[in-house]
Amino acid sequence: MSEVLKQIGLRLQGLRESLEMTKEVFAASCDIPIDDYIKYEHGEKDMTISIMRAISEKFNIDTSILMFDDEPKMSHYFLTRKGKGLSINRVETYKYQTLAGGFNNRKAEVFEVTIEPRVANHPLNLSNHGGQEFNRVLEGRMRIFIDNKELILNEGDSIYFDASLSHGMQPMDGKPVKLLVVII
Repeated sequence: MSEVLKQIGLRLQGLRESLEMTKEVFAASCDIPIDDYIKYEHGEKDMTISIMRAISEKFNIDTSILMFDDEPKMSHYFLTRKGKGLSINRVETYKYQTLAGGFNNRKAEVFEVTIEPRVANHPLNLSNHGGQEFNRVLEGRMRIFIDNKELILNEGDSIYFDASLSHGMQPMDGKPVKLLVVII
């Protein structure tokens, strides 16, 4: 079990307990199957950004609290210096660095995401969530799959899409890809 997933699970458990909710009631209120919820809380399963956002919106907390255990404090502006954003490796292949995590009541989640190449037989992680998403390739090349359509993005290319459609990214050429990701 990843230490990061365990820490996220403990924060999730703390939120649930502070709301005085049972696991079953909490999971049902977020439309999460109870078996998955228990695995999230125990740090045995990776919780997607979309699930964290849904929980955050449901209970009016900031996603940064679940992801990074850091409560935003800035309300006028928040500056992130190069390479200094709070970082988390939720799964082996994805590294998220928040670029706006310290800004209170933000309307979008902004990340620099590095995706490492997968082993050949590793399945592509597909996700979907409410809202819209913007991706810009900062370094490398990638395939993006949106609603069963495959597109190739090169360095400098960007895409804006309906995030409720099933989507996933895959680095190309055996090299990592670095993206600017904005989730609205």
